[in-house]
Amino acid sequence: MTPAPATTALRCLDGTPLWVSDVEPGSTPDITPARIHALPALYKAAADGLPTLADKGYIGAGIGILVPVRRPKGRSERALHTDTQTTNSLIRGIRALGERAAAELKQRWRTLQHVTISPSRIADIARAALVLNGIWK
Repeated sequence: MTPAPATTALRCLDGTPLWVSDVEPGSTPDITPARIHALPALYKAAADGLPTLADKGYIGAGIGILVPVRRPKGRSERALHTDTQTTNSLIRGIRALGERAAAELKQRWRTLQHVTISPSRIADIARAALVLNGIWK
């Protein structure tokens, strides 16, 4: 099975999709397109006091990128300090809104579930879906 191409998408806190990056080859970790296409702009926003929430795949992404703390290897989440557990829960809870919007986008525009064309065209389809989704709402 071929790995899925990697993209980065930015969404508002309410889950509204804002932007989708160009597609990188399937073996590329998610943080790579983020570093190329999104993080430089987000660092400026972070310096101005606007943090970005991300999942654990973005650990080490840099200034203003808030990610949940990983649990110690071989231990449960409860091994983390209570403050860290609370922070993780808050980050995950807010991010869940954006994840829901991504799922909604994929369900509404089913072509995004079964794309088998050239990876260079996938970003164009995702951007078109973003525009249509904005009109739909």
